[in-house]
Order: sequence, then structure tokens, then C-alpha cells
Amino acid sequence: MGGHVSKTDFAWRYDEEPHASRRQEILAKYPQVKQLFGPDPSMKFSVVILVCVQIAACFILRSSPWWLILIAGYSFGGVINHSLELAVHEISHALAFGHGRPMANRCLAFIANLPIGLPMAISFRKYHLDHHRYQGDATIDVDLPTMHEAVFFNNAILKTVWLFFQGLVYAFRPFFVNPKPLTGPELLNIVIEVSFMLTMYYFCGIKAMVYLIGGSLLAMGLHPVAGHFISEHYMFSEDQETYSYYGPLNLLTFNVGYHIEHHDFPYVAGYRLPEVTAMAPEYYRSLYSHQSWSKVLYDFVRDPAIGPYARMKKKIVEGTDTPKDE
Repeated sequence: MGGHVSKTDFAWRYDEEPHASRRQEILAKYPQVKQLFGPDPSMKFSVVILVCVQIAACFILRSSPWWLILIAGYSFGGVINHSLELAVHEISHALAFGHGRPMANRCLAFIANLPIGLPMAISFRKYHLDHHRYQGDATIDVDLPTMHEAVFFNNAILKTVWLFFQGLVYAFRPFFVNPKPLTGPELLNIVIEVSFMLTMYYFCGIKAMVYLIGGSLLAMGLHPVAGHFISEHYMFSEDQETYSYYGPLNLLTFNVGYHIEHHDFPYVAGYRLPEVTAMAPEYYRSLYSHQSWSKVLYDFVRDPAIGPYARMKKKIVEGTDTPKDE
């Protein structure tokens, strides 16, 4: 069942991330890819429907036994909240209303954030854009595990624990790696989220809180939909920094599995990313990819070569051609 991890350091590189150069090559060869740029017109409807489903579920489950609350949180509510988290990811790239309507994007992000229980919409965008612009930078990209994580979570059992608490790790890592001052929109996000959760508590009780917040945390841990956290950038192949997943759970996650394509073209909404693959197959089909997020989690635990150390870290080369506001 896997032993002590075999790596003792991250994979250090000093060249630029691969997405900018591949983007330039693809656009030169297939300029029609630019026709895919733009927001997802259905995003606002998807978000509102999912939020309404979660509110309805809180009312339906408010008198249910605790065992049903936990099962529903893991298998149903957590999946919906994870989808909403990935809707926030799409919105952070202005893929709901476009770059010309930042306030509309922000308001929709607030709405998507409501059932998640943790005020993350604005903070996520602040750090996620850094992840795109400075991918792999050891001092800026908070998607990277810290050295303390890599040293401590160094065997199969501890890696399993790390995966279980992955949601909390992602939430608190930025405060240690790259802390930034709170902004006005973040404070507003906190006020809106706390107000919503108190309202749900007033009408539906503590079980609604556990269903929503517990579901969010469970679905970010040892859960199939959370496999994308590992599949996206952990090194399952030498010298490959980003990976795509082409399995069925993309249907529930706004195609976040098309992650190489997303980093190459962050202005393409998730629902159109498969078209990027189809337009330029020679740039993607030869790369290592995943078909199962559950298998990704299993391999992460049991394979000594894969663990928190299995990430590329680097210093970003100045002048990297990364689109602004990405």
C-alpha cells in the first residue's frame, strides 16, 4: 500500500512555464481558436439553479438523522458545492459576463459562494490569477505545497491524512506562503457569507450548517471530484508540469479537467475547452493525461514517487508572455 516517499525535494526548473509558448504556436497554426474566446452564457443560470438546489436541500434535510446529513453532504451537497467552487474558478477568469462587466462577475461569484459556507470567491481570484501568471514560482504560487507539507506527509498513511484535509490546507496555505492584506471586496464577501449562513441556521438549524460546510470540506478531500487538485499539476510523468483529465466528471465540474487547455487559453470558457483539444489534437493527445480522478487519488497514496514533493518549482523567467488579467 505504498511506503515512504522516494523524493526528497521538489523538481526545480529555471525555464519558463510551457503554456505561453504553446499558446503562441497554436494561435499561429490555428488562429480560429480565438473564436472560442469569451464567456459562458449559461453560467449565470447554472449558478442560480445549483444555489437554489442547495437551499431547498437544507429545508428538506433539516429534520433528518445525522447519518443522512453526512451521507447527503458527501455524496450530493458536497458535489454541488464543489461545482460551485469551480464556477467561482470560471468567474475568476471573467467567463460569466466577460471582462467588460467586472461587477456582474463579482456579484455572481458572491452568489455562487453562498452554499459553500466559506467566504472564498474574492480571495480565490486574487491568488488564482497569480497561479496562472507565476505558475510554479516557489514564493508566489500558493497552489504549491510547502516544504513543511512535503517533509511531514511522507508516507501512504500521512498522504491520506493530507488528502482528507486538503480543503483546509488550500484555504490556509496562502496566509503562510504569500499573505496579502484583506481588501474591501473580501470583507464584503465575508459579510455576505456570514449573513447567509446565519439565515440558513435560523430557518434550518445546525444540520444545514453541517450539510453545507461539512459537504464542502468532504468534497475537497478524499472524494472523486477532488481528484482534480492532484491531477492538474502533480508529476505523474517526468518533465510535464500540467495534466488534463478527460473523464466523465468533467460534466459536473465545468470541464476543469481540461487543464492543459485551460492554462493555454484561460479566456476560453470551460464548455468550449474540448473544442480547443479537437482543433489542435497534436498538441494535447501525445501528453500524459488522466481518465479517472479516483485512480489519481489512489496512485497518489500508494506510489512512493508521487506525493507533495511531486511538483515543479521554479523562478519565473522575466518577460514570459502571459496575457494580462489572466
